[in-house]
Amino acid sequence: MRILLSNDDGYFAPGIEHLARALAGLADITVVAPERDRSGASNSLTLDRPLSLRRAANGFYFVNGTPTDCVHLAVTGMLDEQPDMVVSGINHGANMGDDTIYSGTVAAATEGFLLGVPSLAISLVSRSGTHFETAARVAREMVEELLHRPFPQPMLLNVNVPDVPYAELRGRVVTRLGKRHKAEPVVAAQTPRNETVYWVGAAGAAQDAGEGTDFHALRQNQVSVTPLQIDLTHTAQLGLLREWMGG
Repeated sequence: MRILLSNDDGYFAPGIEHLARALAGLADITVVAPERDRSGASNSLTLDRPLSLRRAANGFYFVNGTPTDCVHLAVTGMLDEQPDMVVSGINHGANMGDDTIYSGTVAAATEGFLLGVPSLAISLVSRSGTHFETAARVAREMVEELLHRPFPQPMLLNVNVPDVPYAELRGRVVTRLGKRHKAEPVVAAQTPRNETVYWVGAAGAAQDAGEGTDFHALRQNQVSVTPLQIDLTHTAQLGLLREWMGG
């Protein structure tokens, strides 16, 4: 078995180190991650310059590109054989609800899925990053299950883990993505040269966070597991659009 690991926090991030240690022994592990933090990179590919691939002292490979670049480069050019699974993470912070649109962690897993490889995105829902070992143990359990009992269809799973000791978890639940309120406004600041610059504001609070959502699961100290799809077609509006265009 071969597993490709990536992330959006960079090859030096503690999350990917915990993940690599947790999955060691299950399969041949290859780590290909960005050379720096690329949080929020979403599914962007670098098309205006070449990418470089280097190897760090710990054996991890790093790329001067996005999380999507890392997985694309590894699967389509670097690796001799296609991996059996792509695991992205462990992200330092939540990737729930609308976050998944912007997330580089989810994007790395998505690229694996688009290239025909079962993929998981793993995130630790926390600002402090206290219990990466909990998320790593959850990741190992899920990978073990998927290797021994493969999913019957192509699979892209978004997994969010509470930042608590493993013993305090209240199981895993299948969820749908919740929804946040509109993001807070950008924050203006002045540079030493008296130029106005803007920081992107914080994400909005949870709006749709009822039972069955990823937000609700995390509040219950449960691991949220959400199956994702790539088809962005608004199926419910197809008929309405045909009617509008024919009118």
